[in-house]
Amino acid sequence: MDLLDLLVSPAMAQAAGQPQPSPWSLPIMLAVFFVVFYFFIIRPQSKRAKEHRAMLQALAKGDEVVTAGGMAGRVDEIGEAFVTVEVASNVKVKIQKHAITAVLPKGTLKSA
Repeated sequence: MDLLDLLVSPAMAQAAGQPQPSPWSLPIMLAVFFVVFYFFIIRPQSKRAKEHRAMLQALAKGDEVVTAGGMAGRVDEIGEAFVTVEVASNVKVKIQKHAITAVLPKGTLKSA
């Protein structure tokens, strides 16, 4: 073993003759990951948010709804940010509009 072997390892000296990988491989791989991320995460989530906004815009008095907490009731009054939901006879609860997760078909509460 000589002094040159201590400074430059034999494995590095052998790898010097091999071709280098393309400098475009990393940017292409990042672009592919971004496209996959967009189609599997960002796009479906924005689609669900758009559907939820449309559901809240179409909300009307008398609609039967389910809240995020699982409470079911009939819409009694609609405000800008809050909705009054009647959950039982003469029992009204004021909740945020965004807490409504689903609008039920008419007559669902009577059959339950």
